[in-house]
Amino acid sequence: MANELEYKVVVNDVKTGKSYNVVVKGNHAASLTRMSLGDVIDGVFLGLPGYKLKITGGSDKNGTPMRKDLPGNKRVNLLLSDSLGFHERYHGERKRTAICGRVISTNISQINMAVAEYGPKTIEECLNPEAPAES
Repeated sequence: MANELEYKVVVNDVKTGKSYNVVVKGNHAASLTRMSLGDVIDGVFLGLPGYKLKITGGSDKNGTPMRKDLPGNKRVNLLLSDSLGFHERYHGERKRTAICGRVISTNISQINMAVAEYGPKTIEECLNPEAPAES
């Protein structure tokens, strides 16, 4: 397969406030396809065994954000007031803008996740096993 599926995943550690970039390819990326915003997945897909991660957002290849209240995986043009995807400059301003649905498809390039349940090791130890532990 010449065009292998790949997602850039940003994992947010809610305890420390740090974020970690993880590239997911192949079978693990295929298992994320058709997941929806708000779903809790196993951290094994990202190399974080024992962790549970909640999908909180994402964007497609053009940078169009995903919305939890929009079903499906297509990009649609919505008339928005001040909300996710558009922020008004003056009170009452509305604008028609492109928004992606809540289901992860092959058009999505970046996925945001937050740690819902912690595993036995820290995230740094799981993602960089060769790095020396700080004490």
